[in-house]
Amino acid sequence: MDLWSRASKLAHPFVEGEGEGRRARKMREIYLRDAENWVAEDGGVVVGLLGLLGSEIGGLFVLPEAQGRGIGRVLVEHAVALYGEVRLDVFEANAKARGFYERMGFEERGRRADDDSGHPLVVMVRPQRPAT
Repeated sequence: MDLWSRASKLAHPFVEGEGEGRRARKMREIYLRDAENWVAEDGGVVVGLLGLLGSEIGGLFVLPEAQGRGIGRVLVEHAVALYGEVRLDVFEANAKARGFYERMGFEERGRRADDDSGHPLVVMVRPQRPAT
């Protein structure tokens, strides 16, 4: 929960109450329970969290001090290895994450409003690559 809270506050400063309160309760009581969760560790410390809902990346979070070390890339590649084509929603205002996903081969497929905050989301898909 600490990793999610810290990473979310950094990535989504435009979302009121991000990383705490009602949003934290939903993360703890709903999202973490419903997702297939994978973690990345460094020296026994969890530095990354990937939550999958089938082939949908429900959340990807990396500790702020561990970002830029390839942890997110490894977790996304794990999701791709498991499911082939994967999709996700990312806040439009989170330019850093959108750029990361574009570099990972994700393509925009639509837009919608976030159910909780009303902020615009970009729907992205990383198509399955043919076997070589």
